[in-house]
Amino acid sequence: MIIIPARIGSSRFPNKVLADIGGMPMVVRTAKAVENIDDVVIATDSKDVIASATTHGIKAILTSNAHKSGTDRIYEAVQTLGLHEDEIIINVQGDEPFIETEVVQAIYDLSQKNKNHANVLMNSCYKYISNPEADDPNIVKVVTDHEDRALYFSRAKIPYPRDHHFDNYKGHIGIYGFTVKSLAQFCSLSPAPLEEIEKLEQLRALYHGYKVAMIEVHTKSFGIDTPEDLDKALKYHKL
Repeated sequence: MIIIPARIGSSRFPNKVLADIGGMPMVVRTAKAVENIDDVVIATDSKDVIASATTHGIKAILTSNAHKSGTDRIYEAVQTLGLHEDEIIINVQGDEPFIETEVVQAIYDLSQKNKNHANVLMNSCYKYISNPEADDPNIVKVVTDHEDRALYFSRAKIPYPRDHHFDNYKGHIGIYGFTVKSLAQFCSLSPAPLEEIEKLEQLRALYHGYKVAMIEVHTKSFGIDTPEDLDKALKYHKL
């Protein structure tokens, strides 16, 4: 199942999930982009989002407004739905209206592959980005080991190219795959100091000694974090 967390009170861009893109709210357009892969549910703290999703034929569940992360929100939805512990759950962010089917499918397949690996708590993906792109703190960078397991995620430019130019940064894409069991395990962990500093919840898994499996994908999609990103999205939609 694909669950899209949609918090209405984004600190950087309030109500962004309802921003209109080509006559459709952003979060609904995101749901429509992935609905052919698996069942889709929007998990939200807003009755306005519920109403909008219902109008467009997308299932939505009202969740608490006290959640600190999207992962905690989707776990509440999972509990409400009573899903089996082996079911694959894909967390697609509500601000990815242009996400390609192939990207989400890659995360689904990776999650299926790792579902019996107890030390792999999460599955996610990255794309290669340029040196100038890596300067943007809104683009999260990841470094990985020889098995493409994450070593660290940061808003800073990592790795730091001390002696030469480097142009193969891995830009993390915030799509996560779990089983219901691993999702419950993640949500039972205490928040990590590094998570609080970087504001990156995936660091919770690494801090507590678990693995985050990664896979390279090719995508033109981008998250919408600011009004400027929305302007870019509107121009992209017209292409």
